[in-house]
Amino acid sequence: MNKWTISLWLKRAKIGVEQVIASVYENSNYQTQIKFETDDQLYFNDENNGNTNGRIVSNAKYRDTNGFYHMVFIWDKDNSTSGDKLRMYVNGERITSFSDTGNAPSTSSTWNAANTTQQFGAKATSDYFDGVMSHIHFCDGYAYEPTEFGETDSTTGEWKIKTSPSVSYGTNGYFWLKDNVATTDNSPNSNTFTASGTLTKTEDCPSNVFATLNPLVLIGSVSFTKGNLKFSKTTGSYWRSGFSTLGMTTGKYYFEVLSNAGSDNFVGARDVETCDGNLAGNNDHLANVTAGYGLYSADGKVKGNSNSDLTGVIGTYTNGDYIGCFLDLDNNKLYFSKNGTMLNTTGVDIASGKTYLFGVSGYTSGARLSCNFGNGVFDETQLTGTTYNGSDGNGIFKYDPNNITLDGSSKSFKSLSTKGLNS
Repeated sequence: MNKWTISLWLKRAKIGVEQVIASVYENSNYQTQIKFETDDQLYFNDENNGNTNGRIVSNAKYRDTNGFYHMVFIWDKDNSTSGDKLRMYVNGERITSFSDTGNAPSTSSTWNAANTTQQFGAKATSDYFDGVMSHIHFCDGYAYEPTEFGETDSTTGEWKIKTSPSVSYGTNGYFWLKDNVATTDNSPNSNTFTASGTLTKTEDCPSNVFATLNPLVLIGSVSFTKGNLKFSKTTGSYWRSGFSTLGMTTGKYYFEVLSNAGSDNFVGARDVETCDGNLAGNNDHLANVTAGYGLYSADGKVKGNSNSDLTGVIGTYTNGDYIGCFLDLDNNKLYFSKNGTMLNTTGVDIASGKTYLFGVSGYTSGARLSCNFGNGVFDETQLTGTTYNGSDGNGIFKYDPNNITLDGSSKSFKSLSTKGLNS
């Protein structure tokens, strides 16, 4: 095929490892790869009959694990300008600075060759993508600019998604992952897809980014998996913590945590100024600083102000329990629930004038805590049955964070997302 366009939105969960975005891989002589390399540069390459049939590799490195990238890849072999035959765009901007360039395309690409298998998120059975993908378009026979799929918001100046672009898909094109995780083609071609593993729907999307745990805070002996929603302590008996990618200064917010493993855990919130990479070698938990607060699983007390007991016993918790954390920054109060029942209706006083991150801590090797900031999943298990939204109508929770009588008045709490922060 001499001309085609791939457009998609993605959110990375891991950096520093080779991860394929899209590929065709018959063998090393016949392949197309679009991927992040180990140095997080963006790589677009085609091999035909053992020869490089076009390659560009960005100088820029893409290491954001909080927001969505919009990426467009164009193959246009018959373009009269040699440098326009192969093009990449990120968030509407064309990549023009390269660390590597191969031959300009001279033959049809392997991507749309007969009897090949197109994949997203892997190359055969390796180099899996870790993160979220959404709104995948393949336009067969068309070279579309990114303005067909996205546009600049006139108010914020940010690049935003067009959820139903007016494009043509040609003979073999498709539009996948528009509104859910079904393998249904939303183009007129009615193509079918086969999922390897289980596709999991998340509320996290290009138009409303939800918090996850932040893997860029360099904390040793911790792994973040399941789209950075699961905290796992990997070795040793000492405290380690994980913090949300989004912070809160005013308003009321809620998140919930499933305790998977470990007998010494914290769930709570902490001042952003103490949530940095200096924690990498420290024996440090949420409540271990002045403006840090958490419910301790072992004794059921809320601790804070440099590990002081701020309450008596309000509720221990163990594996299989769900802990809700309610942060009221309009009144500087903190509340907790266990399996949907409030543990304290009189709030714990917290320091005012701070920007807080939600967080979790674990002590024992193998401690595991799964977070839901409104994303609607625990691990890769999507919440079904009776679920609840945040007070702003966004997010999906297991337990209801709305219309709760706390400190004598009814309070409702939002999800930790970009829409929640701006509502």
